[in-house]
Amino acid sequence: MGDMVVGTCSWTDRTMVERWYPRGVSSAEQRLRYYAERFDTVEVDSAFYAIPKPEYAVNWARRTPPGFTFHVKAYGMMTGHEVDERALHPDLADGYEYRITPRGRVRDPDERMVERAFELFVESISPLVEAGKMGGVLMQYPPWFTAVDQEHRHRAMARIERDAALLAPLPMFVEFRDSSWVKGPNLERTMRFLSDRGLTFVAVDAPQLASGKVMPPVTAATSALGYVRFHGRNQGTWNARTVSAADRFDYLYTPEELAPWHEPLVELAEQTERTWVMFNNCKYDYAPRNAREMAEILGDVVAPRAGAAATGEPVAQTDLERSGPDVTDGQLGLEF
Repeated sequence: MGDMVVGTCSWTDRTMVERWYPRGVSSAEQRLRYYAERFDTVEVDSAFYAIPKPEYAVNWARRTPPGFTFHVKAYGMMTGHEVDERALHPDLADGYEYRITPRGRVRDPDERMVERAFELFVESISPLVEAGKMGGVLMQYPPWFTAVDQEHRHRAMARIERDAALLAPLPMFVEFRDSSWVKGPNLERTMRFLSDRGLTFVAVDAPQLASGKVMPPVTAATSALGYVRFHGRNQGTWNARTVSAADRFDYLYTPEELAPWHEPLVELAEQTERTWVMFNNCKYDYAPRNAREMAEILGDVVAPRAGAAATGEPVAQTDLERSGPDVTDGQLGLEF
């Protein structure tokens, strides 16, 4: 039976910074060190908006203890999302064909541009790989990436195969956002497709809307690694144009809502070498609070330090010594 590690999908959200970290823990380095004393894993969500510089990953590795694991969310262009033109990597700004929407978003990039984005992304996280702190790449495909019929399914699967080849040998975690992937006979097709290629199916807990389009809480082991993301259950903000991602995931689970996940998570651990349970409800202190509660619910299945002292006391000043420059992209609100 594999173990489980519990963490959150951000350590830098503005509202989380204001609510969770104690006074005196104010720099980017201090926050990551504080977080890593309480959890053994975290997701780098900011990479979805801009490909980070390799030196950022160097600092992330340096500021965390041995055994700490980073999972990095793929840059939006890699999964077919529009991206902000202002945040384009310099190597992507010229020499490629793409359109710009009235909102300044990059749309319909040519294949060479997308492949170059993969190369730059892999280069950017290579310091985590070298440090032994890289978990997997989260490929969160958009809601219009569906399996509603054979044509859509085959085209999407070909895209997934292409993406896996571009990321190899990094583990790839596949998150779908349309329920067609697990409806009827597609459930078996999807899991068999991922299993045959050693790709991890990402299970999710998300608001269940009347449309039935949101992914239901399905768990399945399709590789040696498991990955589960808790998005909260705020139906009112799920499809709304919110000020920030945290606003969309503005939801605090009750212990009673988390408890039913004990059995499916334990079953997932029995079929994997390691499973990560990640909380994406990063508004205020919701994610670390729920991560701690989930660690308590899972009990001995959770790796020893995961979720320990999640509300914690201030870190000793000796642990907050600066080891490198802090870098913040104020325009996009990304902290590295």
